[in-house]
Amino acid sequence: MSIGLGHYLTVGAILFVLGVFGIFLNRKNVIVILMSVELILLAVNINLVGFSAALGDLTGQVFAMFILTVAAAEAAIGLAIVVIYFRNKGSIEVDDISTLRG
Repeated sequence: MSIGLGHYLTVGAILFVLGVFGIFLNRKNVIVILMSVELILLAVNINLVGFSAALGDLTGQVFAMFILTVAAAEAAIGLAIVVIYFRNKGSIEVDDISTLRG
């Protein structure tokens, strides 16, 4: 039994739905929101690699590498901002962060 395109798309859809649920069901913690965004980007990568394997073309894998690079930069910058905010305010709840508006 071989792994086909449907298997890749199913795993990608499950990860995408988990990421969307993580964003909309938990709006209190910034770290959970960042992890949910990472899940969504991972779902996109799995779909790109699946289509790339099914079509025999490397373009999807190249785009997946670019997305991984952007996701790593987003995670590093996002976590740095969260750590600095936590040092200043002592909390990382989204409700506290929304009070920063001028």
